[in-house]
Amino acid sequence: MMIIGCDFHPSWQQVSWLDTETGETGEQKLVHASGDAKKFYQQLAAPVRIGMEATGNSQWFIELVEDLGHEIWIGDAAQIRASYVRQQKTDKRDAAHILKLVVEGRFPRLWTPDREQRDLRQLVLHRHKLVRIRSRVKNELQHLSLNKGMQRKHKLWSQAGQKLLRELPLKPWAACRREDLLGLLATLDQQIGKLDQAVRLAADQHPQAKLLMTQPGVGPNTALAFVLTLGDARRFPRGKQVASYLGLIPREYSSGGRQMLGSISKQGNRLVRSLLVEAAQIAVRHDPGLRKQYLHRCHRKPKGVAKVAAARKLAVRLYWMLRTQQPYPEIVRIESSPRVPLVARHGE
Repeated sequence: MMIIGCDFHPSWQQVSWLDTETGETGEQKLVHASGDAKKFYQQLAAPVRIGMEATGNSQWFIELVEDLGHEIWIGDAAQIRASYVRQQKTDKRDAAHILKLVVEGRFPRLWTPDREQRDLRQLVLHRHKLVRIRSRVKNELQHLSLNKGMQRKHKLWSQAGQKLLRELPLKPWAACRREDLLGLLATLDQQIGKLDQAVRLAADQHPQAKLLMTQPGVGPNTALAFVLTLGDARRFPRGKQVASYLGLIPREYSSGGRQMLGSISKQGNRLVRSLLVEAAQIAVRHDPGLRKQYLHRCHRKPKGVAKVAAARKLAVRLYWMLRTQQPYPEIVRIESSPRVPLVARHGE
C-alpha cells in the first residue's frame, strides 16, 4: 500500500511517500496550476492513504483524491506541529513528518463531513455572512438618523420608521449614501428571506435537526449548524468534550497545585458558538431550568459570563438529545430524575 504525507499549499504541495510492500520512498513537489497533482495521483493504483493538515482552500484536492478512490486523512495542524520538536521547518520536513505520523499510527486524524454535509454547511454559513452584512448596513443607517437627532432604535425598521428615515433632510452625498444603503438593505432582506426558507426546509427534512428544534430557543439555523458541526454524537463520550470541541470551556494555566482559569478557549467552530449564545438568550426566557441558572449567575458574574454559561449548558443538552434521541420535554424529565445514571446527565 502506498502512504503519502502531503504538505498542502494553495499553489503547490510537497509530498513524501512510502510503499509499504517494496519499502520504496520518495518525495516530489507538485505545482497545481500545471496539473502536476492530478497527474501524480491518477497514476497511483488505488487505494492510497494520504495524510495532510487541516487547511483552507483544499476542497478541490480532497474531492479529487476521493474521486480517484484514494483515502485521505485530515489531521489537527496544531497537534501535528506540536509533535515535531526540531526548530528547522521546511516543506520537505513537514511532508516527511506527516508521513511518519501516518506510518507509526500517531496521526491526529479529524472527523470530516461528507459532501452533502459540506454543501449544507455552505447554506448555513452563507446566510450567517449575509446577516452580518445586513447588520452593518443597518448600523450605518442608524448613524445617519442619529446624526440628524432622530433616535428610533429598533423602531427605525418599522414602516413608520422607514418613512421618517426617507424624509430626513440630508445633503446630496448623505442622501446618496442613504439611498444606496436602503437599496442594499432591501436586496439583503430578499436574499436572506430565500435562505431562511431553504434552511427551514433542510432542517425539517433532517431528523436530528428536527429533534433539536423541540428545545425552546433553538430554531432551524442553530439546529442545522449544530448537527452538521457535531456529526455523529456518539464520537463524544461526555458532554464536557462537546463543550471543549466548541470552545466553550475556560482556558486553564494550572501548575504546582494552583489552578488558574481564564476566558473561554474559543478553540472551535465560531459560527456554532455564536448561534448557541443567541439561542441561549431566547432559551432562558422560556426554559425554567435554564432561566434559574442564568439569573443565579447574573447575581455573581457579569451578564456576558452568564450568557456563555447558558450557551454551554444548551450545547450539552443538545448533545444529549442527539445521544438519547429524546425530545425536549423528555430530556428535561431525565435531567431532574435522581435515579438516572450519571452517564445520562449533562457534563457527567
